Amino acid sequence: MRLALFEPDIPQNAGTLFRLGACLDIPVDLIEPCGFVLSERRMRRAALDYLAHVDLTRHSSWKAYREWHRSNDQGRLVLLTSKGDKNYADFSFRPNDTLMVGRESAGVPDSVSSAADAKLRIPMAKGLRSINVAQAAAMVLGEALRQTNGFPR
Repeated sequence: MRLALFEPDIPQNAGTLFRLGACLDIPVDLIEPCGFVLSERRMRRAALDYLAHVDLTRHSSWKAYREWHRSNDQGRLVLLTSKGDKNYADFSFRPNDTLMVGRESAGVPDSVSSAADAKLRIPMAKGLRSINVAQAAAMVLGEALRQTNGFPR
């Protein structure tokens, strides 16, 4: 199981997701460019001292990430999106899935969405747009790890 961040905008969310990856022993792929400098104080503050423990792979672009993903047999790319066609709780996760989240401001472009093997959504109350990207990733990653018995021991 992996977590991929597509061009994150908000350093605090990226730091929180790095911390989540470190704590759950989940590798994190960072697809650049980011909307902030990685050494930014707000990102480091959110990650606390967990930043040194995250298995982080940086990719210079979507194209570089896709080439790496394919050549390293990384399994399915599962996109978490408010436009998803399947409820995440009804999806059968596999141990080698990569859960991807998009930019907080704009999600992912159509070219990235069309490359996803699955597009999942979190059901929400009518009239509301989205859940914070870090909270959404944690919810869905928790379900994926529960299904695959992938929690650290």
